[in-house]
Amino acid sequence: MTASWRFSMLADRHRALGSKLEDWSGMGTAWSYDKDADEEYVAIRTKAGLMDVSGLKKVHITGAHAGHVIDLCTTRNVEKIYPGKSVYACMLNDAGKFTDDCVIYRMGPNSWMVVHGSGSGHEELTRASIGRDVSVRFDDNLHDLSLQGPLAVDYLAKHVPGIRDLNYFHHMQTQLFGFPVMISRTGYTGERGYEIFCRGQDAGQIWDTIVAEGKPMGIIPTRFTTLDMLRVESYLLFYPYDNSQKYPFANEGPGDTLWELGLDFTVSPGKTGFRGAEEHYRLKGKERFKIFGVLLDSDKPADEGAEIYRDGKKVGVVTCAMYSPLVKKSMGIARLDVDCAIVGTPLEIRNASGTVKATAQSLPFDDPKKLKRTAKG
Repeated sequence: MTASWRFSMLADRHRALGSKLEDWSGMGTAWSYDKDADEEYVAIRTKAGLMDVSGLKKVHITGAHAGHVIDLCTTRNVEKIYPGKSVYACMLNDAGKFTDDCVIYRMGPNSWMVVHGSGSGHEELTRASIGRDVSVRFDDNLHDLSLQGPLAVDYLAKHVPGIRDLNYFHHMQTQLFGFPVMISRTGYTGERGYEIFCRGQDAGQIWDTIVAEGKPMGIIPTRFTTLDMLRVESYLLFYPYDNSQKYPFANEGPGDTLWELGLDFTVSPGKTGFRGAEEHYRLKGKERFKIFGVLLDSDKPADEGAEIYRDGKKVGVVTCAMYSPLVKKSMGIARLDVDCAIVGTPLEIRNASGTVKATAQSLPFDDPKKLKRTAKG
């Protein structure tokens, strides 16, 4: 394992399941277990799975200028976020290019938490806080256990009063098994799911209890990389694996626009004044590529990084791919030339094992109206 500077209190649980704890975002993370990943994918799509996503970075921002700092850094209108509400947002650099995505949680009038991945979110917030009445604190004790799938609410309802009334992108302060937790109706799977934020010292017992009690319901531990199967179907991007940091342009530095990534919806209507705003708006209509879906005529997934061709010309690359044992389809997320990002465009994907026919498809493949993740009751 790469030398890590952050440590999950669940590391021994992951090792017992066969993980070598590969490094992600500075934390040893369960990229693999000694079992079939398809089993975990099916569990989350049909029952529920429990995943340790504590490698996500949690940053607390408090003080009179806290909202202003977040407003400067992110694409959302923070004044519309009330205590108990959260929202998905992006961060840009001065060139209007994507640097990170995050979930913004409002905890109180002057109290916020921003959760982000392996991008520069913490640095962006710290940079914007200079000279302002605000405290920015990185929290590595707070662990994040993600319980995702259609049976997640049925399990939690046995222990958490009011959990069925918690709406999508809302959170509640409560107790679970006698421990103080914050439960957020968020996740990264496209299913109805919940993130359980808890103290590091409580994470092991919470994990063990859910695994033991959930077993009769079909709830199982799931590795971090099962997300790759789920995110392909649900159009969930993962920095930097879908970005030009990994698939650079020949004559340009790294950086993609929200228009190219399909994340322009994260900019609140009419918002200005956030970092990179002017360039973001100027770059509309100047897309060099589009994130789009590809559907393969195959019972195997595309190779990661497989080149995509149309009429003998390279027109893109597959960034993440999967074969679904549930719907019996092979699909992927791709960076496609703009004129090929049209539903039904015939394509060829060149895997190491040979060329496969494919067609361009819109994203997401699964639940395009988001009915599962937003369901009530």
